[in-house]
Amino acid sequence: MAEMTRISEILRQQPLGELVEAQGWLRTRRDSGSLTFLELNDGSCLASLQILAEEGLVNYASEVKKLSTGCSLRVRGRLVASPAKGQSVEVRADSIEVLGWADPETYPLQKKRHSFEFLRSIAHLRPRTNALGAVARIRSALNFAIHSFFREQGFILVQTPIITTSDCEGAGEMFTVTTLAPEHGHKGDPYADDFFGRRAGLTVSGQLQAEIFALSHGRVYTFGPTFRAENSNTSRHLAEFWMLEPEMAFCDLRGDMEMAEAMIKALIASVLAECSEDLVLFDQHVAKGLIDRLTQVRDCPFVHLTYTEAVAELQRSRREFAFPVQWGTDLQAEHERYLCEEVAQAPVIVTNYPEAIKPFYMRLDDDGRTVAAMDILVAGIGELVGGSQREERYDVLARRMAAAGLDLEQYGWYLDLRRFGSVPHAGFGLGFDRLVQFVTGMQNIRDVIPFPRTPGSAPC
Repeated sequence: MAEMTRISEILRQQPLGELVEAQGWLRTRRDSGSLTFLELNDGSCLASLQILAEEGLVNYASEVKKLSTGCSLRVRGRLVASPAKGQSVEVRADSIEVLGWADPETYPLQKKRHSFEFLRSIAHLRPRTNALGAVARIRSALNFAIHSFFREQGFILVQTPIITTSDCEGAGEMFTVTTLAPEHGHKGDPYADDFFGRRAGLTVSGQLQAEIFALSHGRVYTFGPTFRAENSNTSRHLAEFWMLEPEMAFCDLRGDMEMAEAMIKALIASVLAECSEDLVLFDQHVAKGLIDRLTQVRDCPFVHLTYTEAVAELQRSRREFAFPVQWGTDLQAEHERYLCEEVAQAPVIVTNYPEAIKPFYMRLDDDGRTVAAMDILVAGIGELVGGSQREERYDVLARRMAAAGLDLEQYGWYLDLRRFGSVPHAGFGLGFDRLVQFVTGMQNIRDVIPFPRTPGSAPC
């Protein structure tokens, strides 16, 4: 009896003469006299499996000769050597079962290159294309590598809430979660009658809750969807995105940077080893030189600059930036890319940002002007990681929270962490979708997440 095997395994492991069964979606059909060649792909790898169908099949005239791109098939047959270029094996079919037909007049994916913009309009079908299929496999490999890395480093996974009453960034760009009807009115607090008895929203970060467990378990991380109601339509922003956020007790800024750099190198090494075929696709057709750039990130140390040094480099460049550079303003993507692409020609870790442009939880430096923060910048993306040593001193934290306009009573639980056994601790956040964008070389972040949510758009 034939075993159902993924095409990736058939191409890699099955011996010639083996009876195999493959299932997938038809990429192309080519007729040659009394033979038909079918290209079958099941998403397990970039390569497709060639099926040789002969006119002796019982449904050759009635079905095989009518197959078109997008049809789903189950094929049984023998694995034989292939005389065609670019493939070593093919399947000589004993039977071909059509599981689902695809109307060639209306099926939108044909054997040609489609623009990524067009593919965004058919989010339910675009995973069947070479590029978007490869993105999905790389995304999956990076996901698994993240959990493997932190398990090896002694971290515990914590699921932090998606619905929260805490605005970690203090920017107010949260989606509100409510059960109230639009016409609901209430004197005083408009959310007093709501499900949670107070205003709640979709989280922009799990960091504050992760700190709770870091201060009981030492090393933890959270990895999940986060949300930001920011009306931004750039190629780097999403309304729903995935964040990886490790938190470490008994850790300072230096330890934070070392862990983040080691993690990035480990993730890059993993995807170079496991997804070589898919990376070649992106290297050849999306971002020339991609594999060399990833190899450099894996093998070379990151460059360190303080924020003050970074601003001085930008000012010395005499470059006409769209956003003028001066000490005290936040770095923009154009500044970040210039630093790592032209100054360092390597990933750059920028540290000690001005206190005024960073959130309340970052530890105030001794100079009173900067905080123990760090951003990791990479080519083509800009900021990939943002982190800091957290403020562990109760009085300093309370003062900064009050200055930020936060209700100290509402955040009393966060201050309690500094009242009861506070320790130096640090953490960082990595935008997972930006990591996938960096690894694949894709230009738009909407093309590296399965279902992009952006202003005015939420398909599927």
